[in-house]
Amino acid sequence: MITNPPVREPSLELIADYPCETGEGPLWHPDEECLYWVDIPPGHLYRYDPASGRHARVYEADRAIGGFTIQENGDLLLFMAAGRIMTWNHGRTEVVISQIDTDLDTRFNDVSAGPQGQVFCGTMATSRTGPADGRLYRLDPDGTLETKLTGIGTSNGMAWTPDRSRFLHTDTRVRRITSYAWNQAVGDFDPDTGSLVYEAPEEVDYGRPDGMTIDASGDLWIAHWDGFSVVHADPDGRVKEILALPVRKVSSVTIAGPDMTDMYITTAGGNDRGFNGNDAGSLFRLTESARGQPEFRSRIGLA
Repeated sequence: MITNPPVREPSLELIADYPCETGEGPLWHPDEECLYWVDIPPGHLYRYDPASGRHARVYEADRAIGGFTIQENGDLLLFMAAGRIMTWNHGRTEVVISQIDTDLDTRFNDVSAGPQGQVFCGTMATSRTGPADGRLYRLDPDGTLETKLTGIGTSNGMAWTPDRSRFLHTDTRVRRITSYAWNQAVGDFDPDTGSLVYEAPEEVDYGRPDGMTIDASGDLWIAHWDGFSVVHADPDGRVKEILALPVRKVSSVTIAGPDMTDMYITTAGGNDRGFNGNDAGSLFRLTESARGQPEFRSRIGLA
């Protein structure tokens, strides 16, 4: 799916120079007009206010935070190690689910709120499990948790096409993005409809697909772990261009901001900047011609 695409070095702006081990999950909060992201292993939550230029670590959890969504009421919904799910709002926290018994040895890695307020939340295999012991769950607003996919290495990059006809899911371990038919009436996807959209070839060193976003035109913007890049592909997975970055572990990307035209990119590897790049772990921004889609909000536990 990659055939000699053009490589471009974009004009990046270094927004927050934190040496995050695994900076991840950039998500725009439209109520606050701020961007949140996490450093997964230490459980750190960060916030950036583009109006003032200020950024800070705003929460330190007692365990890894794999991802989060924004609730309808403005709270953040944090998905953590051992299956813990809790809300956070500027210091106020409340546990929604204390643990998931089948995931005591794994952790959440990426999550995404769906059109009906549900959340698709993926866990990843760890050194205490087999290489494909991750799962993808659907968490409904009433708290019901249903297993959707098993045999996952690392869940990542979940997103919907602009017409909401397809749901995309990335398994970083096998380098693939799979598209599933989305049923708007029931608010779910059919696991039997999966079709390959994108695969990063092992013989070409582009790394592995990690977090991603789908812009308003349906194009994919895919962060590549160990690939020094964000890959821009059309809706069918054909690569249009590769954005070259100065950091080895590019972890996720979103197109957000007041006008939905600012691309924010999280990176990892700040614990070894000599190997991963001088700015590894930092948050970057660049302005692209693409326009983003507003993220859905979760409604877990809300009437």
